[in-house]
Amino acid sequence: MPYLLAVRSRNNGSLVRMNASSPPNARHSGNTYRTIFISDLHLGTRGCRSDFLADFLRQTSCEKLFLVGDIIDGWRLRKSWYWDAMHDEVLRLILRHARTGTEVTYIPGNHDEMVRAWLPPHLPHVLEAGGWEGGGLEVAGIRVRGEAEHVTADNRRLLVLHGDAFDSVVRYARFIALLGDGAYTAALVVNRWFNAARRRLGYPYWSLSAWLKRQVKGAVKAIDRYEAALAGEARRRGFDGVVCGHIHHAEMREIGGVLYLNDGDWVESCTALVEHHDGRLELIDWAALNRYSFHAPQSRAVAEAV
Repeated sequence: MPYLLAVRSRNNGSLVRMNASSPPNARHSGNTYRTIFISDLHLGTRGCRSDFLADFLRQTSCEKLFLVGDIIDGWRLRKSWYWDAMHDEVLRLILRHARTGTEVTYIPGNHDEMVRAWLPPHLPHVLEAGGWEGGGLEVAGIRVRGEAEHVTADNRRLLVLHGDAFDSVVRYARFIALLGDGAYTAALVVNRWFNAARRRLGYPYWSLSAWLKRQVKGAVKAIDRYEAALAGEARRRGFDGVVCGHIHHAEMREIGGVLYLNDGDWVESCTALVEHHDGRLELIDWAALNRYSFHAPQSRAVAEAV
């Protein structure tokens, strides 16, 4: 079945279009979508681009909103407290979506793993093809789930999960993961100063930390293994695709006949995965679309879907 593939190039990180045809009479739906997937907000850290995210949440609407893990960074907050008014604003906007009729589903990740403890232990957190979809709990109109299933408008079944269970470092060597988190935080500090200099020179936001990650061969290989593992799990369980986050690398591609969809993050790339009302899927790079400088959000430029 044809669908939109607007994917992130492995060479330069920009959004590119793959050769995929659109359904007949497809129209761009502006800021209104059937479904939005966002993850890795890392609220509670200085690296969180809460200003860009708040602008995105104000300017978009959807029937379903999936929060695909690492929404609040419990790892960082346990070490040092950081929370400002814009972080409050992001939570307020998410709650407003829930109050105004959007079906909001929150799937905790490893950085907000404390929320996983709220899930009833006697309920399964694993979805099999055609099987269980219930369980979890509801808080302030937001459903909390270990995993979820999403069926697109063109009847593709997608497994939705954060993805840290398929990261061998996080799963089997938590101490190494925490060390890596510290190094990553240092890289984000450099990234802030780098973009402050770009802003003074009149240049838009650009993620130095994301660029550095793409240059490291080991990181590229780890990303490939991660993507293959998630696609393989979706295939094994009978899904048409998988939506995840965790590695801060927005991507949309087919792997062995399974659609791998990573919605990216709001620390480095400021991306979201959206489903249009006809079932087309698209990655949106909010910072690039708006040519954001380091601080001031501007009006959104419309990215035309193929």
